[in-house]
Amino acid sequence: MSDNENNEEQIKAFYDESIDISLPDDMIMPTQPEVGDAKTYQNEIKDDVDVSFKFAFVGVGQGGSRVAQTFKKLGYNRVAAINTAQQDLNSLDLEHKLCIGEGGAGKQPELAKQIFEKNKEDVLDFMRYSFGETVDRIFVCAGGGGGTGSGMMSPLVETVFELQKILNSESKQVGVILTLPRKSEGAKVRANAVKALNDAVNLRNRKIISPLIILDNEKIGQLYPNLPVAKFWSTANSSIAGLFHLFNLTSNKDSSYSSFDKNDYKTVLNSGVVAFGVSPVQNWDDPVALSRTVRDNLKNSLLSGASDISTANVAGVIAIGGKDVLDSLPQNHIDQALDQLNRLLTSGSMVHRGIYSGDKQGSLMIFTAIGGLANPPIR
Repeated sequence: MSDNENNEEQIKAFYDESIDISLPDDMIMPTQPEVGDAKTYQNEIKDDVDVSFKFAFVGVGQGGSRVAQTFKKLGYNRVAAINTAQQDLNSLDLEHKLCIGEGGAGKQPELAKQIFEKNKEDVLDFMRYSFGETVDRIFVCAGGGGGTGSGMMSPLVETVFELQKILNSESKQVGVILTLPRKSEGAKVRANAVKALNDAVNLRNRKIISPLIILDNEKIGQLYPNLPVAKFWSTANSSIAGLFHLFNLTSNKDSSYSSFDKNDYKTVLNSGVVAFGVSPVQNWDDPVALSRTVRDNLKNSLLSGASDISTANVAGVIAIGGKDVLDSLPQNHIDQALDQLNRLLTSGSMVHRGIYSGDKQGSLMIFTAIGGLANPPIR
């Protein structure tokens, strides 16, 4: 074929009406970097548990990532972790992990924030790989005392807020689980926690965060004073994750007595600052004892620490008892206890209830989720 004929074939191919443009075969293309360990995109990720809401959890920093990992152990599969130190990620039993720094943030929140801003788009891509396209609400889990957790929490929440718009999630607000350090962890750690809590409150005031769930490790230490070191952090994380999960699980279950449904839980989740608690009822056949348990549950066993219950405007209460107990428990005992709860909350509050039979005979447990609380005090 002559040079003229060859040129004519190239020109014909270039102007072929079935294509827009013909690219040369030897064009050099850049290689695409991997996004953390999440290499395979999945449109829909399914949980191992049958729950009301498709929640996703992203842990930031060492403490926040451990909280996120706790939800993975409960059967939630939209779980990821982000850190500035690879060694902190190595100890996590998670599929989706992303390191965006070198050697950690050294308890410096501003440094962590700068690192995040440089890698924001990579983080956004990483979360899409980790969570898929079907997510009802994403929770940011952050440790308030560390540099990475306290520094990255606020910009990460803003990024998740954007992501939920992209995914058209059922909720537009972002959930936050923020852990506060013990007093013994030092002044610098406490100062970081104050910053993180202030940032969270500001985001809550802008209607970006709901719910804001505070896990106060100082209060955990008071509730479980004799916990050994090896079990303290796992107990603290499991306490809040387990209660949160119980409401998501129970609200998807039928009840032979009274159901706490998905919309009831949604009302609590959308109420702002939320606290969880649980108490066993020893003398369930005594109406005064039952009412006192509900009252003491709110005052003593809420995991958020000091909270002014009178500012709350919504509550979810789930009673789970053995069938033998529920066969004998008068309905008016429950009614009196919930009436007292109404009196403790702000005027015009709403209390959603559910009564379920459990597998432990002779027992009655009261679980509470209190929402619409005033912003937590800075201690």
